Amino acid sequence: MPGRPAVSTSVGSFVGTPAFIRTGHFRTLFAVALLMFRRVSKGVKKFWAGIALLSVEMSVILAIFVLSLVVFVYLVRRVFVLQNNGFDQKVFDYLGQYVTPFNNKLMLGITFLGKHEFLIPANLLLIGYFLFVKKHKWYSIRVPAIALSSLALMFILKNLFGRERPLIPLLQSAKGLSFPSGHALMSMTFYGLLIYITWHSVKDRRLKWTLIGLLFVLILLIGFSRIYLRVHYTSDVLAGFAMGWLWIVVSLKVIRAIEKQGQKQIDPLVQKPPEAAID
Repeated sequence: MPGRPAVSTSVGSFVGTPAFIRTGHFRTLFAVALLMFRRVSKGVKKFWAGIALLSVEMSVILAIFVLSLVVFVYLVRRVFVLQNNGFDQKVFDYLGQYVTPFNNKLMLGITFLGKHEFLIPANLLLIGYFLFVKKHKWYSIRVPAIALSSLALMFILKNLFGRERPLIPLLQSAKGLSFPSGHALMSMTFYGLLIYITWHSVKDRRLKWTLIGLLFVLILLIGFSRIYLRVHYTSDVLAGFAMGWLWIVVSLKVIRAIEKQGQKQIDPLVQKPPEAAID
């Protein structure tokens, strides 16, 4: 009808519509809720991705653990039950064609990185670094715990199996018994611990994998140098690697459990006021 005002069909014109909708606050609130949902969804995805990565990491560690155990048992059976040393001799014969003065010096230099003359100062420096520079108490405990326990394990196994060293060393004879290789076992635990520390502390992905790769190659080279110098059989070195991996996995697991237990006992005291802690 003429003169009658037009009826608005907008939301804001309906009677009883909340004020925050009429003023546009509803759209703002909806946008904030949507943003929060996206952030939460992104966080959930990251969480499950982390769980998946942890599962893959633990699966790989467990698989290598089982493989190392199988290899060690197989070598013990082959060497001490079947007394089959043919493979060890074949490796010596094959490497003989690569013996040169330069290779001799190179292998002596590499094998030094697995000797106690190097590993003892290296462990002490690592302990000092985590005590006074990085100030990471638990790492400073892990280093000597793994080093000393690995040394004790090595002596126990050598005396348990009592295998004599190769009769004709390349340059000079080595003292002690042969199975498993102490260089291989101690290198796996020491440099393996460095790999563990690198994995958990180095943030740059490229640098992390580069360092891990170099440390892994160094472990293999130290073991190889013992075979080249004919102070250990190949089976000695493989057994040392296998037992070293087994031991570092078990040691880190036990130490981590002790850390968690210690934190459970310390945290309540830290959270209490000083008077309650004293009482």
